[in-house]
Amino acid sequence: MNLTKLQIVELIDRHHHMTAVAEILGIKQPTVTFHMKSLEEELQVRLFESRSGKTFLTEAGQALLHYAIKINALAKESERVVREYDSLYRGTLHIGASYVPATYLLPGILNAFSHEFPGIRISLSVKPSPVIRDMLGKHQIDLGIISSEPFTGPSLQAEPLCKDDLTLICSPGHPLAASDNPQPEQIIRSPFVLHGTESSTRQLTDLWLQQHGLHMRSPVELDSLEAIKQLVLLGNHVSFMSRMAVQRELQHGLLNVMPIPGHRASRHIYCVHNKDRLPSVQIQRFQEVLREMGQQLEQAMWE
Repeated sequence: MNLTKLQIVELIDRHHHMTAVAEILGIKQPTVTFHMKSLEEELQVRLFESRSGKTFLTEAGQALLHYAIKINALAKESERVVREYDSLYRGTLHIGASYVPATYLLPGILNAFSHEFPGIRISLSVKPSPVIRDMLGKHQIDLGIISSEPFTGPSLQAEPLCKDDLTLICSPGHPLAASDNPQPEQIIRSPFVLHGTESSTRQLTDLWLQQHGLHMRSPVELDSLEAIKQLVLLGNHVSFMSRMAVQRELQHGLLNVMPIPGHRASRHIYCVHNKDRLPSVQIQRFQEVLREMGQQLEQAMWE
């Protein structure tokens, strides 16, 4: 089994036409057909099937696809690492981040890093934490920075950068602001702003409601952190939000930040990488900058 055959598996699943696969690989269509038949003979199983003039993967082909994607990504990564390993001043970093660190942690880091290494291109994908973990597992990005409760994964290595607990936020004029120890029943009686369904904050909020046997009546659901804050700032609504995301409003007295009653899950900002990938010198330097900034932010938040 060679890399060309595995590339064909991935491309057939994506395009369903051998002509398109041949054009992408720069080979002739009969060569694509030869590799497909050769792979089936090698594995002694049918991997491809034709339907309505298109080519699809069989169930066995889908099983092989899972590994083909990983192997193809690792092959590309190995070439990139070897080409760029001798220099810290050129190359590309593919980074994924969840919304909180992408908005409130990474801008300062990206500014400092790009100033120090102007020849390095940085590509940033902003997605919910579970999506970033999935992208790391599929070798689609070099590094992930996520706000999350502690987690484990067979192929992922997570390093905590700073603490970032989930908190209850409300305006200083909201009735809950006068309470030293608001109860869960009081919180859900207030108009509540929920995060989008894919976010880790929403998942923790749903778990908190389930643990306390509570149900919210007609909450507002927003995907934007800043939109949630703006609605809470108007004074009527409350929400759960990362402490890092409201640090500026807290410092200026614009929001009240309180512990969530009955919520015990700790959260951190994690730097996550796939154990199967050898970090390039660019990634290693970026991780150093992350650690430095994470320590500074933790000191600022918990002084």
